[in-house]
Amino acid sequence: MKINRREAVVGMTTALVSPVAASMGKQPAFANDVFVHGVASGDPAADSVVLWTRVSGQSGTVTVEWVVAADPELSDVIAQGRATTSSISDYTVKVVPEGLPAGAVLYYGFSAAGTASPTGRTRTLPTGSLEQLVIAVTSCSNFPFGRFNGYQAIADDPEVDVVVHLGDYIYEYSADGYGAADGRRLGREHQPAHEIVTLSDYRTRHAQYKRDPGSLAMHAMHPLIPTWDDHESTNNPWFGGAQNHQEGEGDWLDRRSVSLRAYYEWMPVREPGPGEPPEQRRAHFSFGDLASLYMVETRHMARAEQVDFADHEAALETPEDAATFYKDVVGDASRRMITSADAEFLRDGLAESVAGGQRWRVLANQIILAKVVAPDLDDEIFASALSIDNDYAKRLYAGMAQLGEVGLPFNMDAWDGYPAARERLYNMLSEVGARDLLAVTGDTHVFWQNRLVDSSGASVGLELGTSGITSPSGFQGFGKAAAARLDKLIAAHNDSVEWIEGGQRGFVRLTLRRETARAEFVALSTIDTRNFKTQVVRSVDIVRRDGTLDYG
Repeated sequence: MKINRREAVVGMTTALVSPVAASMGKQPAFANDVFVHGVASGDPAADSVVLWTRVSGQSGTVTVEWVVAADPELSDVIAQGRATTSSISDYTVKVVPEGLPAGAVLYYGFSAAGTASPTGRTRTLPTGSLEQLVIAVTSCSNFPFGRFNGYQAIADDPEVDVVVHLGDYIYEYSADGYGAADGRRLGREHQPAHEIVTLSDYRTRHAQYKRDPGSLAMHAMHPLIPTWDDHESTNNPWFGGAQNHQEGEGDWLDRRSVSLRAYYEWMPVREPGPGEPPEQRRAHFSFGDLASLYMVETRHMARAEQVDFADHEAALETPEDAATFYKDVVGDASRRMITSADAEFLRDGLAESVAGGQRWRVLANQIILAKVVAPDLDDEIFASALSIDNDYAKRLYAGMAQLGEVGLPFNMDAWDGYPAARERLYNMLSEVGARDLLAVTGDTHVFWQNRLVDSSGASVGLELGTSGITSPSGFQGFGKAAAARLDKLIAAHNDSVEWIEGGQRGFVRLTLRRETARAEFVALSTIDTRNFKTQVVRSVDIVRRDGTLDYG
């Protein structure tokens, strides 16, 4: 899926200025007041891709024309048609042209109300032999914390084939909630100002995020494969509720329903199939003979409620009590993360990939998969953490210090809170001969380089965790020196953690080749202004050894 540099430059320079071509029966001039949210593509297949836009300032039912072409001028037309939109779908438009050529770089545009959209660039999935695949891995784009410069950097990289977004694409908090101080400082306060609960609220929040210049550029340049995590609805949901769904905010299932409705309206993703509930988002993307990418739902369909240490204080008194608690309570076999149907879907997809001889199997994983136990924080540098003016950081420090004393994981919202479910996943990998899983993970706002090991100590794969596009690591509240020290302590204390970096915002650039892969951890110099630079703060090769993966 490589293109030459001239093609890349043409695609980039036309992405936000070209009008829809005359082949649509008209030559409207570009007007930014109709297509202010840009264009996007996503969920590609070998013969189709989802195309998305929204029309603004209209009323009633609006007819929208669309075209797909082989050239940026949209003159070499491959497919075209019409769609309608209205307030029922918040004037968003999604079309899925079929019969497209496989492994192709394509261009597309929309026209409505006498005006043209920006021209977008997308790709279909390849079939047959493939030598290289470049994936940009992103997560956690919280609007008030800063500009989406990571998205802009991805847009500026012509070698990226697809963007995988691992969730927290939007955040639900109010303008005076999480990120409020940065939002006021940067003029990026959340809209609406209150915490989002209703369908109108979620639509307004999605619209705000889509208008960031970095977001506009990335969506116009590359196809997106997204999955949701928690903040697309609200913080830390599980099957029957959510941590941040409070009394007075209505029925949880109603809130979940409208949040997912807005997600499907505003994201370039395929609609649920016949009989499929909207909360079920699962997918398998096959990239020729090189790789398969899988995603399953981990929030709304099966996840048991998170264990709260505050409800089990007696279990934290000694390491022996803690070990028993983790085995019997946290490790209860009935505590699920994914549905049995999703497990079967994943099993079938992995088996198909192994049988077909694909080189790579990648799991688009929302939350940290590797086991990570809290380290012993008995270090003088952390005395400074208790003197800082940050109540959240103080509570976080105190909680981690207690967990480090008794040897427990510190993130019960991650797979560490569901060890039996994690072991079932690892057993599945062994059963289908796929002990070479490469998981890419979001959620924590931290870069990770991890090893995946089952209960017997055998390797089942590797994990690459991406930092947030703007969301900061919670440990940054300790102060820079203490946070950096904590990174080192976590890595030193856990054999599963090769490296961790919580002081940067950015993304992971993953290049898959036939024999090796390379992960580049890309950091941003700033998210305060649009003038930024990128730096690869770590680069690591991935190789095969003894039937599984290893870091080269």
